[in-house]
Amino acid sequence: MNKNYIVPNEWSIIEEVFDTKNIKASESLFSIGNGSMGQRANFEEDYSGETLQGSYIGGVYYPDKTRVGWWKNGYPEYFAKVLNAPNWIGIHIQINNTNLDLNLCEVSNFRRELNMKEGWLSRSFKATLKTGEEILVNAKRLISIELNELGAIEYSITAVNFSGEITFSPYIDTGIVNEDSNYDESFWKTLQIVEEKNKGSILAKTLKTEFHVATAMNVSFTLNNLKLEVPQKTLIEEKSLTYSYKIKVSEGDVATIYKYGSYVSSLNYKNNELIEASFQNVQTASELRFEDLLNLQKQSWSSIWRTADIVIEGDVKAQQGIRFNIFQLNQTYMGTDARLNIGPKGFTGEKYGGSTYWDTEAYCIPFYMGTKDAQVAKNLLLYRYNQLDKAIENAQKLGFTNGAALYPMVTMNGEECHNEWEITFEEIHRNGAMLYGIYNYINYTQDFEYVPKYGLEVMIGVARFWHQRANFSIDKNKYVILGVTGPNEYENNINNNFYTNYLAKWCIEYTVENLNKVKHNYPEDFKRVTKKTNLTEEETYKWLKVSENMYFPFSEKHNVYLQQDGFLDKELIPVVELPKSERPINQKWSWDRILRSCYIKQADVLQGLFFFEDKFTKQELERHFDFYEPLTVHESSLSPCVHSILAASIDRMPKAYEQYVRTARLDLDDYNHEVDEGCHITSMAGTWMSIVQGFGGMRVSEDGKLSFNPQIPKQWKSYSFTINFRNQILKIKVNQAKTIFELEGANELEIRVNNKIIIVTPNNLVTV
Repeated sequence: MNKNYIVPNEWSIIEEVFDTKNIKASESLFSIGNGSMGQRANFEEDYSGETLQGSYIGGVYYPDKTRVGWWKNGYPEYFAKVLNAPNWIGIHIQINNTNLDLNLCEVSNFRRELNMKEGWLSRSFKATLKTGEEILVNAKRLISIELNELGAIEYSITAVNFSGEITFSPYIDTGIVNEDSNYDESFWKTLQIVEEKNKGSILAKTLKTEFHVATAMNVSFTLNNLKLEVPQKTLIEEKSLTYSYKIKVSEGDVATIYKYGSYVSSLNYKNNELIEASFQNVQTASELRFEDLLNLQKQSWSSIWRTADIVIEGDVKAQQGIRFNIFQLNQTYMGTDARLNIGPKGFTGEKYGGSTYWDTEAYCIPFYMGTKDAQVAKNLLLYRYNQLDKAIENAQKLGFTNGAALYPMVTMNGEECHNEWEITFEEIHRNGAMLYGIYNYINYTQDFEYVPKYGLEVMIGVARFWHQRANFSIDKNKYVILGVTGPNEYENNINNNFYTNYLAKWCIEYTVENLNKVKHNYPEDFKRVTKKTNLTEEETYKWLKVSENMYFPFSEKHNVYLQQDGFLDKELIPVVELPKSERPINQKWSWDRILRSCYIKQADVLQGLFFFEDKFTKQELERHFDFYEPLTVHESSLSPCVHSILAASIDRMPKAYEQYVRTARLDLDDYNHEVDEGCHITSMAGTWMSIVQGFGGMRVSEDGKLSFNPQIPKQWKSYSFTINFRNQILKIKVNQAKTIFELEGANELEIRVNNKIIIVTPNNLVTV
C-alpha cells in the first residue's frame, strides 16, 4: 500500500503528523543539498528510534572490498560508495538535565516543511518530557547554493510551562558509519581537532582513498531575539568535538542557537589548508547571519526556477510531484564541476553507493540541457571522456583488445565497482547510453565540435567493443550477442536482447557516420584521433559488417520484436491478473520464479523504441506498447516515464497520465515501498521528460530542428514549461484550447508545431 501522509501543496513538501513508522521515509523525502554536498533530513536533537543518519560530500568515496562467496575472473575488487560524512548538524538538548529525544517523549503539533521555492527545511513541534516540562521547538535549516561549502541551522526552544535551564551541546562527530558497510570496516580516521571560542574543526581522512576533509562548526545564541554571550565548556574525544552551553530561561522565554557548518575537502584545497578554509567558511556564515544566508538562498532558487519550473493548473498533487522532482535534481547536480556526476539516490541515501550509472546519459542529460546552460550537460559528457582510459582497462579485464571500451555499470572514478555478475558482465547495454548521450547533446546544442575534440574517441572505443562482443551465428546467418542482461533485470543471461542488439548496431553506424563528418570537416582532428587510436578504414568495414547483419528476434505471430530469443517460451500472464498480495514481486517472489516469469521490471524493447522513436512507425509503436506494457510491473523507477512518453506519442493519454503520476509521485507516495533508502533521483529527470517530451511532444531532430506536438491530460486546466534552447528561453503554455509560445532571446526561432512551421519572435506571443 502506498504512503499518503504528504500534504498536497504546490510549492512545499509537508507532513503534519509525527509517526515513527515514517521517520526514515521522511528523512529521504525532506533531504537537502546543493550539488556539492547534501544530507538526509535527520533531526538535530537526539533520536533513539530507527533512523538512517546521513550526510554526504560529492566526490568523496571509499572502496569497500567486494564481498562475494565465489570469486569470478573479471570481478571488481571493490564497491565504491559515497561515504556518510562527519556529522555537523547534531545538537544534544537538555531541559533541566533531561535529554530531548522525540522517541522518548510525547510529541504534538508536529509539522515539517521542505520549501522548494526558496530551498529550506523547517520543523516545529511541541514536546512534553517525562519530567513534565513542555517546550515548543522551531527549527530551520539550509544547505547554501551560493556558498556551496556551507550549511546553516536556526534552532529555537520556547519554555512553555517551566523556568530553569536549557543546555545546548552542538557537536561534530567523525565516528560515523555507513549502513551497508561490508566487514564492519571503518572509513574515517580522525587526524586533528582544533577548537576556539564557539568555533571548532575536525580534520579527518578516508582510509584507502586518502580524501582529507575538514568539518567545521560555529555557534551563536539569542534569548528572546537578543544576542546572548554564553559560557562554553569543551569536550574533546577521540572522534568528536562537543561544546556545551547552559542558558537560564523563564517561562515563555525563547532560546535560539545558530549553528553554521562547513565541509571542505582535498578535492579543492591542499591538505594543510583545510582547517583554515573551514574556519573561514563558518566565520563568513556567522558574519552574514542566518537571515542573510536565507535571503541568498531564496535568490539562488529563484534563478533556478526561472528556467526549470513546470506549472500545472488543476492538479495539485501532479504539480507538487513535478516540482519535487525538479528540486531534487537541482540539489543533486549543479553542473559546475566535471569531476562530479549524478548518483541514483543523490544525497538522499546510501543505496547504490552514490555512484554513477547509465541513468545519467539515458535520462538526465535532456533535463540539464533543457533547463541550464549547455556547459552543464557538456560537463556530464566530459566526465565520461575523462574516464575513457579506465573504460578501456575495464574491457581488457574481460578479454577485449585493441582499445575496445566498456564503460562501467557503477563507478566513482571510471573503474567498474559493481559486484553482481549478471550486472557487471552482462548489462553491457550501458555502453550504448554513452553514445546516446553524445547524440542527444549534439542534436540539442549543435555543438558538433565536441565530437572531434572529445566524443569521437569515446565512439571508437564503444564501437570496437560491440564489434568484438558480437559473434557470427552460422545457424542464423547473422551476428548475435549472447549472455546479456537488458534494462529488464528480471531476465539474466539471455541471448539477443532486442534493446542491446539495436544499440550495438546503432552505435557502430553512428560512429562511422561521425568519422566521415570529422574526416571531411575537421581533417587535422581526424588525423590526430585515428593516429592515437590506430584506427584504419579496414577496421570500420569490419564493424559495418556486424551492424548490417545484426540479428533481432521477431515474432511473426505477434508482429513485434521479441525481448530476447526465449521470451515466447514463457507463460504470458498480464500483470492485472497478479494478486495484489504478490506485488511487488521483487519483495514477494524468489529470484528463480522472477527469472522464469514474463514480467518486465522496466521498459526494455520499449526503451529502444523510446530512444529511436523516429525509426519506427506509429503503428509499430502501438503494437509493441500493447504487447509489452501489460507485462510490465514497473518495479524500476526508470520505467513509468518511458511508458508515459510513449503512451502520449501514440495518443493514449489516460495511460500517459497514469504513468506520469506514478513517476512524478514515485517517492512521495512510495510506490516501490523503498523510499526509506533514499529518493530515485535519476528517474526524476524522466518525470521532466514525461511532460516536456511526452505531453509537450518536444523533439529535436538530427539537424537541430525543434518541434512540438502538445497534448493535455483531461485532469489539467493547463501546463507550462520553459526550455533553454541554445541560450534562448522559450516558454510554452498548453491548455485545452490552444498552445502559446513566448521567446526571450536575440533571434527569432523557427519551430514545427503539429507539423506546421511557425516563427516565434522575441517578446511576442504566438498562439497555435
